[in-house]
Amino acid sequence: MKSDIFSNTESTQTDAFTLQNSKMLKVRLGLDGNPPEMLARQGAMVAYQGQAQFDYQGAGGLGKMLKQKLTGEGVATMRVSGQAEVFFADQASDIHLILLEGDAISINGRNVLAYQSTLEADVHFVGGGGMAAGGLFNTIIQGHGWIAVTSKGSPVVLSTDSPTFVDSNAVVAWSANLQTSVASSFKLGNLIGRGSGEALQIGFQGQGWVIVQPSEFDLATMNQGGQNTGPAGGAAGGGIGGGLGGLLGR
Repeated sequence: MKSDIFSNTESTQTDAFTLQNSKMLKVRLGLDGNPPEMLARQGAMVAYQGQAQFDYQGAGGLGKMLKQKLTGEGVATMRVSGQAEVFFADQASDIHLILLEGDAISINGRNVLAYQSTLEADVHFVGGGGMAAGGLFNTIIQGHGWIAVTSKGSPVVLSTDSPTFVDSNAVVAWSANLQTSVASSFKLGNLIGRGSGEALQIGFQGQGWVIVQPSEFDLATMNQGGQNTGPAGGAAGGGIGGGLGGLLGR
């Protein structure tokens, strides 16, 4: 039997987190000295070899659980453990690996695919009208370890040397040290169908960077797939109102 498909053999790298290809993540658990557990988005596993266990992962304490309820945040996560090679993917999205070395990243929760259990994650207020008014929230992940981030298409990394504004549904992640604000271009004409379609952006200031994907999440499309992760927020996080980014709690 012959086919080009048989050239797509398994990666032989032994690191904890490696890219099998641009759309698939390979995680080695409990092998070659790698940690025996990690966290991932529920339902993201596509295959595994060896002995692996998949368990529900809660918010990680009462305080984080209350943040989930009050902000509308909460990416459903699972704890994966064992001695195995586990493969993860998310609707054929592009996957990028980021190594945190005691620093932090602010990230849209719906763009998080998996991360090592040595990292801490929590929801933080970004800006807007405040919690009661449906302000803007995001997830900060910090510590030492690998995180796998997804994007819809190849992203661009923008320097924030000058004031930078990004559509809230296109932003993937940014430097945790940046000052953020919510910029609205809403006008009365929007109420009668004369809007520009660009009513809300996130503003960034300071020395750092912002990762922007060439796609905006479509709430209607995502709801058809059973995922409540669109720009209006919801249980899986993302966007304004329900908050930007989901809580990937420990």
